[in-house]
Amino acid sequence: MKPGIHPAYGPVVFRDSASGVAFLTRSTMTSEKTVVWEDGNTYPVVDVEISSASHPFYTGNARVVDTAGRVERFERRYGAR
Repeated sequence: MKPGIHPAYGPVVFRDSASGVAFLTRSTMTSEKTVVWEDGNTYPVVDVEISSASHPFYTGNARVVDTAGRVERFERRYGAR
């Protein structure tokens, strides 16, 4: 890697605003906000709207889709031709 052209890569806390779960990882993202982590160190914190802690695919809490209404509307519109 060429020196001086890459962004700083360091520890960052990502906090899920939907579930309140936070996790520490390494990233090139930066933030003005900071948080004191469990180990006593202060890290920049990035608030995200959704993560694996709140995404329906990972949690198994899928939204109910009105498929019966869609099928009935399709049959009404096009019928059994």
